[in-house]
Amino acid sequence: MRNDSSGYLGFGEVYISTVKPGAIKGWKKHREMTLNIVVPAGKIHFILYDEYSGEFREITLSPDNYRRLTVSPGIWIAFRGDGDRESMLINFADIPHDPAETDNLELVNSLIPYEWK
Repeated sequence: MRNDSSGYLGFGEVYISTVKPGAIKGWKKHREMTLNIVVPAGKIHFILYDEYSGEFREITLSPDNYRRLTVSPGIWIAFRGDGDRESMLINFADIPHDPAETDNLELVNSLIPYEWK
């Protein structure tokens, strides 16, 4: 990511996370932070949910489908590790992490009407 890249709004922090095959993380929504996610190892299936329009967007990232996923503030995100090995994501965020600007929901029985397949 470069400082003249689309989606670059400033530098807050970079963090790395992993997810095991079949494990699901989420639902999370940032009120201020913009996420810029890449998956350099493994395969991760992302679900984005806009609660105002009711629309879902799905994308799977991996080294074979290497692109950057930009998630704007106000969009719910959850993801599942796909494939047969642990996967890694890197997030280039525009502001430092602050738990006070983050909302979380349970995966099951949540207000988000998504069925994991």
